[in-house]
Amino acid sequence: MDIVKLTIDDKTLVVEKGTTLLEAAKTIGINIPSLCYMKLEDLNFENKPGGCRVCVVEVEGRRNLAPACKTVCEEGMKVQTHTVRVVNARRTVMELILSDHPAECLTCAKSGECDLQSVAQKLGIREIHYQGEQSHYKSDKSPAIIRDMDKCIMCRRCETVCNEVQTVGVLSAINRGFEAVVAPAFEMDLDHSTCTYCGQCVAVCPTGALTERDYTWKVIEALVDPTKTVVVQTAPAVRAALGESFGMEPGTLVTGKMVTALRKLGFDYVFDTDFAADLTIMEEGAEILDRLSKHLSGDKEVKLPILTSCCPGWVNFLEHNFADMKDIPSTAKSPQQMFGAIAKSYFAQKLGIKREDMVVVSVMPCLAKKYECTREEFSVNGDPDVNMSISTRELAQLIRNANLDFKQLADEDFDNPMGASTGASVIFGTTGGVIEAAVRTAYELYTKNELKKVDFEELRGMEGIRQATVDFDGLPINIGIAHGLGNARKLLEDIKAGKSTFHAIEIMACPGGCIGGGGQPYHHGNVEVLKKRQKAIYREDAGKAIRKSHENPFIIKLYEEFLGAPLSNLSHELLHTHYFDRKKKIEI
Repeated sequence: MDIVKLTIDDKTLVVEKGTTLLEAAKTIGINIPSLCYMKLEDLNFENKPGGCRVCVVEVEGRRNLAPACKTVCEEGMKVQTHTVRVVNARRTVMELILSDHPAECLTCAKSGECDLQSVAQKLGIREIHYQGEQSHYKSDKSPAIIRDMDKCIMCRRCETVCNEVQTVGVLSAINRGFEAVVAPAFEMDLDHSTCTYCGQCVAVCPTGALTERDYTWKVIEALVDPTKTVVVQTAPAVRAALGESFGMEPGTLVTGKMVTALRKLGFDYVFDTDFAADLTIMEEGAEILDRLSKHLSGDKEVKLPILTSCCPGWVNFLEHNFADMKDIPSTAKSPQQMFGAIAKSYFAQKLGIKREDMVVVSVMPCLAKKYECTREEFSVNGDPDVNMSISTRELAQLIRNANLDFKQLADEDFDNPMGASTGASVIFGTTGGVIEAAVRTAYELYTKNELKKVDFEELRGMEGIRQATVDFDGLPINIGIAHGLGNARKLLEDIKAGKSTFHAIEIMACPGGCIGGGGQPYHHGNVEVLKKRQKAIYREDAGKAIRKSHENPFIIKLYEEFLGAPLSNLSHELLHTHYFDRKKKIEI
């Protein structure tokens, strides 16, 4: 390994050749402020456009100040990061940025989580000496994401994550000078573009230019409506991250406290999306085995590999970019939508109420779920299966609004029957978890033998693309896993080119899977936070008494009382869907 020796603020250090001054300073505890730079090491992603110039430093021998995020360490370099000249330059840059920024901090959705606000505070800016015209752009409100470009500072983080990490290609810098902004082509709205609503742009935006669409007031209106029975479901990844919003360590499991908080908020029934995840495995697992059996019997019409369909961001991506492959994914709905369909049929019947008198709220780590529940096919006579979806961050805000001391809440259990779940359903929240859960069930249903070891370590990890072969008693099943849409694109292109040897592939839109969803507490590019959330997910799985979806007694009862069997006519009607060619819609 090539190394270089240099001095930063009179401290001598040795770093690997190619390291930037910004990263080198971090290794010795020197914090250089920045707005446009971000790095996700374990996801092989680094963004260093050098556009904001907030991270400038003084390098001996150079006339101009150097951007620390773009400047590579050199042998013998002497750097000063906080001289009067440097601080004055940073303050000037920040005042210029702020002079074209709305003074709406008190009402901004990112207040308290805003990088621009934090840097201004650290630099002690109390007045702006540069007053002039402010730019104004139309606002864009989609079902999932709100774009308020008056607050855009042209850091271009969103552009990088959209184009390079997710390869969606919706956002780019358009116009020039004072009119420059990051937007879809021709300044079209997001819901007219190929946006997947994965929300990763929201997760990296340093200001309030990109935020989720807030449905908390609609939830409150439903809770106070005496004519409605309000049911809530919570996704597996939420319990591994919600505590962070209340100062708890990343990876702290808060399942019981979350249930208590939801009851105190006034929900009539508090259920677990994990129940529907177990149901998803029953349907998706049966579909996998059905296709495999046909494939092994020589049916050349069968479509392999089968792709998981739990992630609406990935489904949107497929419909926009690979619509000619829309018959390859599993037809199983996502757990969110399966839950809504069962709640408004099976459970509503048990309660003796009309489906339109039940309001189903989901708490999700994902912004694409907000869009998913608005899709027309997930409704009956205009009544959505899931009425509204809120993010982990929105739930935290509801809890704060209710003045609940979250840390001091007692632990309570979910309601039954739709609150019972297995360890297999919990791991849906992390990359590799859906396919591992499917394997646990598919193995036993195919071989008729008990699976002694349920932990498939070969399917776990954080690499963007992974592959493993699982032995089904002499039948090797080749499995692929991708998280992040850029990685998904690579696997899909291999399938399209006839190069894929996989039987089944799991795809999740967000880095890390749902634990890194666009609606989770902001992790600010810290992959260690994602790893801790992932460990929490596996910890909850390991602590479950039942760890295979097909052994969930309430799932068994649901089939006995209502659905009949996986892939039955009623199952197809309630739990399966079809996909569309969204590209045609864009081109019209």
